[in-house]
Amino acid sequence: MKKFFSYDPKLLLYGFLIVFFASYGQTFFISLYNLEIRLFYDLSNGEFGLLYAIATLFSAFILISFAKLIDHVDLRTYSLIVVIGLLLACVGMALMRNNIFYLFIMIFMLRFFGQGAMTHAGETTMARYFGEERGKALSVSTFGGMIGVMFLPYICLNYFQGIEINQLWFYASISIIVFIPLVFFTLSGQKDRQKKFDQTLINNPLNLKLRTRDIIKDKKFYIYFPLSIAASFISTGLMFHQIYIFDQKGWSLEMLGNGYILLGFFSIIGLIIGGPLIDKFNTKKTAITVLLPLLLSVIILLLFDSVFFLMIYMSLYGLNMGISTPFIGSLWAEIYGVKSLGTVKALLHAGSVFASALSPLVFGYIIDWGYGITTIVTISIIIIIVSTLLPIYNKIP
Repeated sequence: MKKFFSYDPKLLLYGFLIVFFASYGQTFFISLYNLEIRLFYDLSNGEFGLLYAIATLFSAFILISFAKLIDHVDLRTYSLIVVIGLLLACVGMALMRNNIFYLFIMIFMLRFFGQGAMTHAGETTMARYFGEERGKALSVSTFGGMIGVMFLPYICLNYFQGIEINQLWFYASISIIVFIPLVFFTLSGQKDRQKKFDQTLINNPLNLKLRTRDIIKDKKFYIYFPLSIAASFISTGLMFHQIYIFDQKGWSLEMLGNGYILLGFFSIIGLIIGGPLIDKFNTKKTAITVLLPLLLSVIILLLFDSVFFLMIYMSLYGLNMGISTPFIGSLWAEIYGVKSLGTVKALLHAGSVFASALSPLVFGYIIDWGYGITTIVTISIIIIIVSTLLPIYNKIP
């Protein structure tokens, strides 16, 4: 392990930080102020879910073309563009205007630069440059996201309840400004790093140069794609409407903040377990088990209302996040190699963003139509089962 952390510590720090700061574009952070945003713009759960879905869908479509640039341009250039994009989105939220189109643009920018492009940069970089130890490297970058999940909601719900929502986004903007020089520090020596990486690709038949159309014609992509985006659909929908869920269960916002601490703690346990397992075993064979904690968590959500089971629900939720992210990240490198990993993961991230766009909309209208948690959980269970069965019944070497 000491050898792993000493191999390229600056790049590991880059992966950790860029995924951490991507938190500002993630649903768990935006949804903390779901109620305030809906009241400001006079939107129902379904209406806000629709706007959120359309903005996220636009980001998904554009991400397919944009994210593969990481295969062709200097990582420093790519990173600077997406970090500045997120900064502008946070500044825009701080300057909130009572205009639906304005809200649409800000949500689009948060989702595109934060959830999409920045997360893509962290995961692709870790999978690309760390070779056979990519599982551990992906765990490090994912750990950045888990720290965001673990502490940002707790801090906001416990220490920033008295401030206006635009002030919160102002503080987020300041933190990103501090992050920008760190991008250049952590990516120092990138030219030599890329040259060394290019040399490892020579005579490796797995590292083919693939185009987007080559991937979408391949059966393997469709076998593992649902497994890769199922958690994004379910988790985003549950997080986006977490205020509604907690209200229905009789759980307080203080419990939500404490629950995120447990979620983050167990996501870290998942990372500790998942990273080394990826490096030891064939990812394609073990990835079919990654949604099991999520399955158990939604069953718990359906059956129990006590605070104790809230903690179990959040713990299993976190465990799934910790285990699944490095598994899925490594899976595609194992299937297609790393030379065109940016192109492959551009499709994957676009699919994940697409899934995360649909669930707030679908779950929002389920709530508006009066069906509630039982229907949401039933849909989630069906998605998990189908996504897991596809690789089992379509075995590919």
